[in-house]
Amino acid sequence: MTDALLVALGAAVGAPLRYLTDRAIQARTPGSFPWGTLTVNVVGSLVLGVVTGATLAGADQRWQTLLGTGLCGALTTYSTFSYETLRLAETGARRQAAANAAVSVGAGLGALCLGLACANALLG
Repeated sequence: MTDALLVALGAAVGAPLRYLTDRAIQARTPGSFPWGTLTVNVVGSLVLGVVTGATLAGADQRWQTLLGTGLCGALTTYSTFSYETLRLAETGARRQAAANAAVSVGAGLGALCLGLACANALLG
């Protein structure tokens, strides 16, 4: 199977998963804070860490292409994170905007490191 097809298959799962997860979480949380986007970005970072760790431990590179590039590329969304942070700031919710930026970056990096550590513990 070609790399392009692997990316397309992963994205075909990741994009609707992002949309459905975001809508489900936003429908259950009050206020304007973008909990749905935060959730998909942190989960995607965790999955990317596990997949990258597995690839570094010798797993077939096609898993990185399918799940890392395809699934996580479509699941996570830097553009929506940026837009929602800007929207919060423009509407006067500057503290929420700053919190969104700090928590998104910190939790995303933490989740990536946790995923790498889990893969290393299981496969390393």
